[in-house]
Amino acid sequence: MATSTTVSYDSTPLSPGRADPCDDEAFLEDGQRFTEVCLSSRNTYEASRRLSAPGHLPPGGELNAVDPSDLDLQSKRPGIAEYLGRSLFSKKQGKEQRAVNHSTPGWKLFGKVPPRESPTKDSKTIQQEYVAKLGRTTGENSPTQNAQGRSRKNLEFEPLSTTALILEDRPANLPAKSVEEAQRHRQEYQEMVAEARKRELKEAQRRQKQMKERFKQEESIANAMVIWNNDILPHWDTMKSSRRARELWWQGLPPNVRGKVWSLAIGNELNITPGLYGIFLSRAKEKWRLFSETGSENEAEDGASVDRESSLELIKLDISRTFPSLFIFQKGGPYHDVLHSVLGAYTCYRPDVGYVQGMSFIAAVLILNLEEADAFIAFANLLNKPCQLAFFRVDHELIKYFAAFEVFFEENLPRLFVHFQSSSLSPDLYLIDWIFTLYSKSLPLDVACRVWDVFCRDGEEFLFRTGLGILRLYEEVLLQMDFIHVCQFLTRPPDEELLSDRLFACIAATPMLGAGNRKWSQVFNSLIKDNKEMEKSSSSPGLKTA
Repeated sequence: MATSTTVSYDSTPLSPGRADPCDDEAFLEDGQRFTEVCLSSRNTYEASRRLSAPGHLPPGGELNAVDPSDLDLQSKRPGIAEYLGRSLFSKKQGKEQRAVNHSTPGWKLFGKVPPRESPTKDSKTIQQEYVAKLGRTTGENSPTQNAQGRSRKNLEFEPLSTTALILEDRPANLPAKSVEEAQRHRQEYQEMVAEARKRELKEAQRRQKQMKERFKQEESIANAMVIWNNDILPHWDTMKSSRRARELWWQGLPPNVRGKVWSLAIGNELNITPGLYGIFLSRAKEKWRLFSETGSENEAEDGASVDRESSLELIKLDISRTFPSLFIFQKGGPYHDVLHSVLGAYTCYRPDVGYVQGMSFIAAVLILNLEEADAFIAFANLLNKPCQLAFFRVDHELIKYFAAFEVFFEENLPRLFVHFQSSSLSPDLYLIDWIFTLYSKSLPLDVACRVWDVFCRDGEEFLFRTGLGILRLYEEVLLQMDFIHVCQFLTRPPDEELLSDRLFACIAATPMLGAGNRKWSQVFNSLIKDNKEMEKSSSSPGLKTA
């Protein structure tokens, strides 16, 4: 059976008028020639395209037969298909072909440079290589050290900490330890281990004590919550002044009933309803909208009320400084809009008071324990109390509160009182910040909430009693400070030392009894009476001059 063999050929160069330097031509009989193509992407594509193009077929569309001897010559020179099949698309490549140069541009363009594979070494192998390296560098010049290095034992592990290093031998290039030195290092290590065990034991005992106290506190809170819900709150009017309720009040209200008790203790003398809150909130939003459009709220209105309501814009600045460590009242926090609404509605409800720096802390504490409308009601009624109103309006009665505080200060802490007097430290330098925020800015939040608990029970007297308790707690420290350091210290006492139990122990040791066993209300009212008599005598006709 005869077999016909055909072959494709090209009798023209790839580029007319210009021969490709990469091409090799093999001339056969009858003037025919084969074209060898250099393995570049452009030439491979061109060669395959031109060889398969119909325009290069011989006249008549038939392929000429080739002599078998020509085929032998062709088989000796590899063609394009053999190059493609053997070199470019080979699935199995040798080690030399797999070693790709990662620094070539093509590799970086079409793929990420893989990390170099390095065999993992254990600590023993690394140390052996290190010792061998030292031996190569120093062995020729110091044969004695080489002998010492060979005589020493090799470490079976690498020390995990610097503490254990004193138990190991030195490297081969250093003098070996003596017996006395090794014994001393062993003793030092044992002492360090014993000291560490003592610290761990002490820390474990401290944590265990804290856990016991926490469990005891949680159990006490659970029992108190049952009493508040079942016995006191259902009969509020008759039980709020009972001895049992007052004792539970002093211990701190359970968080679940704190908001309810605060709301009942503060009351609602202003008869504010949730609907009224919505009205003033709408007015505040309208004010903010006008301010954002015109840049001023005073263009269409005049009077003192407008000046007070212009403080709406100041609220935004103060909210960002309200409990910054909690990250819940700042912009984007879950309570930012609620706090903004409560403060804005109050400035429209009481334009004669407006917004005063420090109100945001009081509103924030109420928002943490009450719903939005209930928080506004409690906030408005709380600021309507005589003491808070005098402070926020900077009334002339403010001086009487400072004078009454000094009476009990001198009675309870005479040494510290004299020190403050000699340093010209008046109560307004620290009391204003405490009373403005009801201690929520100066004390930790949990301690401040417990102060609020008893404040709702005892009224304004307990605010000044708490101030005396703080001074008693840090009396020895404050006696060593000068004017500037006292002011800085009392602005924010250290949290790690100010535990609620310690503070309330100092408060309990500070009775509000002045000279002649006069109570707070008696001292304050006498100061008010004396002031009125002085004003009356100064305004009498006999003292008036033309």
